[in-house]
Amino acid sequence: MNTPPRTATVVFIFITVVLDVLALGVVIPVLPKLIEAFLDGNTARAAEINGGFSTAWALMQFIFSPLLGAVSDRYGRRPVILISCLGLGLDYLLMAMAPTLAWLFIGRVISGITAASFSTAGAYIADVTPPDKRAGAFGMIGAAWGLGFVIGPAVGGLLGGIEPRLPFWVAGALALANFTYGLFVLPESLPRERRSASFSWKRANPLGALTLLRSHRELFGLAGVNALYWFAHYALPSTFVLYTSHRYGWGAQTVGLTLAAVGICNVLVQAVLVRRVVPLIGERRALLLGLAAGAGGFALYGLAPSGIWFWAGLPVFALMGFFGPALQALMSRHVSPQEQGQLQGANSSASALVGLLAPGTFSVVFAWSIDPAVGWHMPGASMLLAAAVTVLALALGARVTRREAASA
Repeated sequence: MNTPPRTATVVFIFITVVLDVLALGVVIPVLPKLIEAFLDGNTARAAEINGGFSTAWALMQFIFSPLLGAVSDRYGRRPVILISCLGLGLDYLLMAMAPTLAWLFIGRVISGITAASFSTAGAYIADVTPPDKRAGAFGMIGAAWGLGFVIGPAVGGLLGGIEPRLPFWVAGALALANFTYGLFVLPESLPRERRSASFSWKRANPLGALTLLRSHRELFGLAGVNALYWFAHYALPSTFVLYTSHRYGWGAQTVGLTLAAVGICNVLVQAVLVRRVVPLIGERRALLLGLAAGAGGFALYGLAPSGIWFWAGLPVFALMGFFGPALQALMSRHVSPQEQGQLQGANSSASALVGLLAPGTFSVVFAWSIDPAVGWHMPGASMLLAAAVTVLALALGARVTRREAASA
């Protein structure tokens, strides 16, 4: 029988996500430099290849997230999570020893495959948490992401200053330590009687997994809201550094401190506020609150005349952290226990697909907005576009959850 929610298992999944995201974040500051070293200091070519590495990573997420989700629905969450942790650790060791750029690329591809286990972690949370508690549990997962990305790049920068390959060794050690810990601590969350009767390639491929999102009208609408959210969110990684440097003259230190502040605010919202506020206002209102705050935050970022005004938008934008946990909780209600992995995989696959399209869009908009030839200097255009897309997500979210409001 399935046991009630267990604090130890949720804590382990939290630690798993923190360590895995930490391992990903540790290599962010040094990977472009390592690529550049293979190219004898050709920065322009290194930037192109690093972009190709990022695209390949997102493509692996798109392909393998639904596959691992479907495998976990059939064979259980524990083996998928543990094998992914083991694979991620060995992969980072491979990249630490990579003798050529080709080997480094292979390592990055494997990293995209093994990191697709995040969808299985989400399914694990859905297994061990009752529906009315899921928003808070998913909030902890979001906080783990924020914590990992606050600590990871900072540690990676410090270690990379000692030796460019050292962050890869540390990332591999973290992932392998997490595998060893889980081998002895992590119980299975999906009992045999609640698993899928068979494994289906039709459900496990990206397009097949996305058909699950069409199985229910509200589920499909929420998937659309999620796609719009992720599209808007890519404005930050695509243009943040260039935008703040161009408009406010920020250097690497100010950018790093600002990103740390963003991560800390995100952790506070998802780890503290979500668990307390969502039970009071409900998942639908939490979802709409998150989107409204996100639209307001993006608008503040795009209109801020100075760096101080930009920072004033940080706490507003942080409230967007209500969106993800509320969305996950609402969507998980519409599928059976043996489809939770497929649902999480479909969501990850959809966000990865958006990740193939959105960065280029925002980069082009930003370039256009500061191009002297255009004659209309508006450097915040990419942020304002993100605000408009988030408003569209807010309108769609209000529409597709009307039935939820009526039943409440």
